[in-house]
Amino acid sequence: QGQLVESGGGLVQAGGSLTLSCAASGRTFESYAMGWFRQAPGKERELVATITRYGATKYGTDSADGRFYISRDNVKNTLYLQMNSLKPEDTAVYYCAASSRGIAIRAYEFDDWGQGTQVTVSS
Repeated sequence: QGQLVESGGGLVQAGGSLTLSCAASGRTFESYAMGWFRQAPGKERELVATITRYGATKYGTDSADGRFYISRDNVKNTLYLQMNSLKPEDTAVYYCAASSRGIAIRAYEFDDWGQGTQVTVSS
């Protein structure tokens, strides 16, 4: 198993933007499906977005409104999540995940997880 290290979280006002990054090491990055999930206090972990090894993307119910954009750079071995027009309800710990399946959508399909980065959106 490799390592996943998230960065880019922080405190932002409602309506602001953040870009999360996930640096991957110790794996053949381009062959993995990658994903972002989030977990708010008292809630279950939920899908934000995934991207297959082929570049196909899927967004979760609360992130499919065009505000979030997932992308990957297979040269830099890095996954990104661009978040725009942030809302207080986007406040959560955001986790990066990797799946050796190459195509994955659900949390149980992901093998490796990062430690998470906190995103707090103030109203």
